[in-house]
Amino acid sequence: MEKSIFRPHSIHMEFPGVVLVSAGSPFEWLRNGWQDMRRSLPVSLGYGLLFALLGYLLLSFAWPRLHLAMALTSGFLLVAPLLALGFYDLSRQIESRAKPSLAHALTAWRRNRGSVGMYVVLLLFILVTWERLSAIIVGLFLGGNVTDVTNLFGEVIGSGEHLPFLAAYALFGLAMAGLVFAISVVSLPMLLDRDIDLATAVMTSLWVVRENPLPMLVWAAIIAGLITLGYLAFYIGLVLVFPLLELKGTEGINFNPSVPFF
Repeated sequence: MEKSIFRPHSIHMEFPGVVLVSAGSPFEWLRNGWQDMRRSLPVSLGYGLLFALLGYLLLSFAWPRLHLAMALTSGFLLVAPLLALGFYDLSRQIESRAKPSLAHALTAWRRNRGSVGMYVVLLLFILVTWERLSAIIVGLFLGGNVTDVTNLFGEVIGSGEHLPFLAAYALFGLAMAGLVFAISVVSLPMLLDRDIDLATAVMTSLWVVRENPLPMLVWAAIIAGLITLGYLAFYIGLVLVFPLLELKGTEGINFNPSVPFF
């Protein structure tokens, strides 16, 4: 699936090479993810269950508060890359032929705690920004007419009377999601796999998206589609969806070669 390697150049930073992949590569990543999930099924499903429970608890807490419920439901995806760190470690364990361990996966962040900690701060800042934007959009377009999530589906989505609100919310939501995707697509695997700083990891991730626009668009669409299905299944589907998306194979260079960076 690989075509060539592009090597970003900067006089200020040293970047790893970026593999240029085809638009069909994301489907290969899904196939590899399924194979890895089968090799570590109990651990993968256990970790996926933690995701689903966290999402359900957040939604239950925020349900009576419309803008907060909407912000946390969509914003949950903004911090999901950080939670997926454990899956990257599971790939490392599989590649080294070690017995997959949930305890090891949950503490994988300690290997590069400084840079991972800064990444946590970055994602939390983005999440708080999105929560404030969500409150502003809800206040501007809906005011106090819609008070909870139950009314949202009946009075806003079902009625078709608030298309400007839906368009604005979707536009800003996609912008925030696209930003997080671009800075996260390979940055966390790099932070886990290498002793590098956050700036280098994020810039490399941006280079990956820049040099592989179509494959990254396909991959983002697959992620959005599968996670939407997980939501529609009342978060239960996330137990399978997250391991499938984050475990992408172990053959080749490094622990996760299906992600296009080396």
